[in-house]
Amino acid sequence: MSKIKIAIAGLGNCASSLLQGMEYYRQSPDNGTDSGGLMHYSIGPYRPFDFELVAAFDIDRRKVGRPAGEAIFAPPNNTRVFCTQLHDPGPKVQMGPVLDGFPPHMLDYPEHRRFVPADAQPVDVTAVLRDSGARILVNYLPVGSQKATEFYAQAALDAGVALVNCIPVFIVSHPAWAQHFGQKGLPCVGDDIKAQIGATIVHRTLARLFEDRGVKLDATYQLNTDGNTDFLNMLDRSRLSSKKTSKTEAVQSQLAERLDDDHIHIGPSDYVAWQNDNKVCFLRMEGRGFASIPLQIELRLSVEDSPNSAGVGIDAIRMCQLALDHGISGPLLPASAYYMKHPPVQMKDVEAAAEIERFLTGLADPHRLHPYTEPAAPPIVWPAPGPALREKAAEKAV
Repeated sequence: MSKIKIAIAGLGNCASSLLQGMEYYRQSPDNGTDSGGLMHYSIGPYRPFDFELVAAFDIDRRKVGRPAGEAIFAPPNNTRVFCTQLHDPGPKVQMGPVLDGFPPHMLDYPEHRRFVPADAQPVDVTAVLRDSGARILVNYLPVGSQKATEFYAQAALDAGVALVNCIPVFIVSHPAWAQHFGQKGLPCVGDDIKAQIGATIVHRTLARLFEDRGVKLDATYQLNTDGNTDFLNMLDRSRLSSKKTSKTEAVQSQLAERLDDDHIHIGPSDYVAWQNDNKVCFLRMEGRGFASIPLQIELRLSVEDSPNSAGVGIDAIRMCQLALDHGISGPLLPASAYYMKHPPVQMKDVEAAAEIERFLTGLADPHRLHPYTEPAAPPIVWPAPGPALREKAAEKAV
């Protein structure tokens, strides 16, 4: 079976969990069909281990020059190790441009907790992508890396490579970038990956529950603590603008009437070193039900952060490859809405999931394929799920 050839920008905890997870399912009895933990075992012809890492980029001296299969276990990575050795060590990690990928405040912390930039010249990323044969670039750069993410997005365009943007820098949801990928005939999925069962998806689901059950949501907050480099990086609040927008809009989009800014607070709260990659979410919702009688929800959620997102990333990448296989270009709207916090068009999760299943059914039945491969009007191009969603996409692009 053919492999999905991927490149990764940023060999941090999320990349570690993704690559470990692919190996975990490859080694599992029956290739993981009974192992659980996946939203889809197969997406089209692709199983959770039908991947080949062909290029990797980072800036840390403990990773650059080492095989990717070793680099993912190097400091400052501190996510759970559940697969100690990859059967294929993969390509050597190459030096990428630093740009805004290294926040200066990290210099105040111990080296085993922070990035340590390598003393090396950046490679020609576009040439490496092109020569490696990569089909999809997965972006795992630090939050707030606006310039660096735009650099890699342009490199992907120049190399003819699709993009899965897992961080809250708005590329796929930005009309100009979306149009560039559509014009190049390349699919893209983004922006800002959701977890399988994480703070955002739980908050969205509860907000939708309030709405569907006729309860008026008056105020809510979501506070998170963690001890990984993502949360250390986000101690610089100037890097959080897009992150806060992404997480807040993910919840606001589920409400018929938006909450005032004073009544919703969602965003990273603090860095707690000893938590390592364990993320703890504190969530509170206050509302009024029947006869305006108050009700409140308080919830504490504890998850291993990076594997939680890898369970979604493994699907998003495979959906992107399917789009490549079938000549679909531009932002993949239902996939972005289901897998990402800040897609070009927000949808209810249940509706986005249904659209994905319809698309996959259409691929299995050629007689049903045509409606899902007919492009919508640029700059948003996707196997069009219907006129209502196309109208939303057009409104978003204006």
